[in-house]
Formats: sequence, structure tokens, C-alpha cells
Amino acid sequence: MIQAIIFDYGGTIDTNAVHWSEVLWEGYRHVGIPVSKEEFRQSYVFAERALAQHPYIQPHHNFLDLLRIKCDLETKDLANRGAWHVEEQERKEKSDEVAMNCYQHVLKVLEMSRPVIAQLAERFPLVLVSNFYGNIETILKDFHLEYFQHIVESAVVGVRKPDPLIFQLGVDALRQITGKTATELPAKDILVVGDSYSKDIVPATKIGCQTVWLKGIGWSDEDVDKTVPTHIIYNITELLEVFQTK
Repeated sequence: MIQAIIFDYGGTIDTNAVHWSEVLWEGYRHVGIPVSKEEFRQSYVFAERALAQHPYIQPHHNFLDLLRIKCDLETKDLANRGAWHVEEQERKEKSDEVAMNCYQHVLKVLEMSRPVIAQLAERFPLVLVSNFYGNIETILKDFHLEYFQHIVESAVVGVRKPDPLIFQLGVDALRQITGKTATELPAKDILVVGDSYSKDIVPATKIGCQTVWLKGIGWSDEDVDKTVPTHIIYNITELLEVFQTK
């Protein structure tokens, strides 16, 4: 029996199980930035670490703002390392093109994922658990995704996936929302939906939740045990079928 649902955000709702490094890389290829994928991946990691260490992202930033900041950090690093020989004005223009390309991609994905979440919100209390930068509420409002009754955001709570504690915070929030005790709403009656086997499925399983692994294109090939997820799907629209079988 499922009584409530916890959703991941990045890579699940916004890209339909395509890792953000792959979405950005396709943006680089689309606008013709002449770097290798390995060079790009180095700058992707650099930017992610910079965003974790410095308050570049503010709570009021929407998703396009975030993408522009992220792409600016990446392309500056490529130029600084000599991986991309480019004039500053062209770098800025190409960086913004990548951000806009990725933003348009997300808008298309949301046309699929938003109706799914809306339907589930009519039946279940929903909580969002995400490794994010402190601006997830602005993004949800901007994208008309205000279906979640509580948000557990890593930058706010100080816990990041794959620590199971961040999912336990989601479970605790659902009990508070529903007014149910741990006996009335056990973890086994809560479904966690995420795209990362190691960051979503494994830690959620450790605290006793059921899971749906939205399996797609990851950062790298992971060693996985396919018996761990309760369900495996390959498109977010398949999520509704999970409930039709119950």
C-alpha cells in the first residue's frame, strides 16, 4: 500500500532521467563549443564544486538564472584552462546560448512530468527531497510545480544525498503533514521516486521506503542490483502505471 510519495527533483522531474551533465553537453554540441567531452566534464565538476562552496545561487534565482550562472562558471573554467581559445564576448554569448538551449529542453520535459505530478497530487501527499542550491521554491513556482506540501532541500537542511537522513526528513515531514504516527504511516508505505540508483534508491531503501527508479542516462555506469528498486521505469509517464497495478 502506498500512502505518500517523495520525489527527487533534478534529473527526475526536469530531465526525465538524463543526468544534467548530458543535458549540458548536448547544449555545448548544439551551439558549437569546440571542446572534448572530457574537457567539458572537468569544467562541469569544477562548476558544481564552486556552486557548493560559494553563494552564487540566491533564493530568488529562477532556473534560467541558475543555468546562466552554471554555464558561465563552466565556460570561464574552460577558457582559463586553455581548453577553449575564445574571445570573452564570444564566450559570454555561447554560454548564454547553452543556458537557453537547456532551459528550452526542460520546458519540453515538464510538459510530460507536470501532468503526472498533478495527477498524483490529487491522490497522495507529496514531498520533494533534493540536493539543491537554496532556490528550489523559486524554481517550482516559476515552473508551476507547486504540488509539494513540503520541501527538503540540501542547502537548507545541511544534509545531502546519498545520506539516508535526508530521506528520513522527508518521511518525518509526511507524518507531520498527515498527522499520522510512524505506526500509521510506516516507511514501507511511502514511495520514493528518483533517477539516481546510488543517491535516491539505495538510501531510500535503507530507511525502508518503496522505490521507483527512473532509469536513464547517468553520469557513469553504476554497479547496480536491480532487485533493490521496487519498480524500474524508463519514462516519468510510466509512473502512473505503477499505481494502476495496485
